[in-house]
Amino acid sequence: MFNLIRKARAERGFTLVEIMIVVLIIGILLAIAVPNFVRARESSRARACVSNLKQIDAAKEQWAMDNNRSDGAACAMTDLVPNYIKSTPTCPSGGTYTVGNVGTNPTCSIGGAHSL
Repeated sequence: MFNLIRKARAERGFTLVEIMIVVLIIGILLAIAVPNFVRARESSRARACVSNLKQIDAAKEQWAMDNNRSDGAACAMTDLVPNYIKSTPTCPSGGTYTVGNVGTNPTCSIGGAHSL
């Protein structure tokens, strides 16, 4: 009778090997998933930066048309905010924007995927 009770208790739990296998599988899945999340976050930040650069470029062109400026005319962020852009855009990755002259693309200090 006592042997049956002990045997029933022993069969209910998991062995150390089974638990270690489960932990190993979870670790492998995390090793695959985490880099993909990091990569997706950075590509999302780069797309947001490019969107900001397009907004700055459109505002700069509108400013040039309204003020009869031609290509090569100097333009600063203070010329664009708040009349053409509601507020000064910031790069989600921490870069800084350079407006540049009329007829040139604005740039981000990070470069690479953060450019038009």
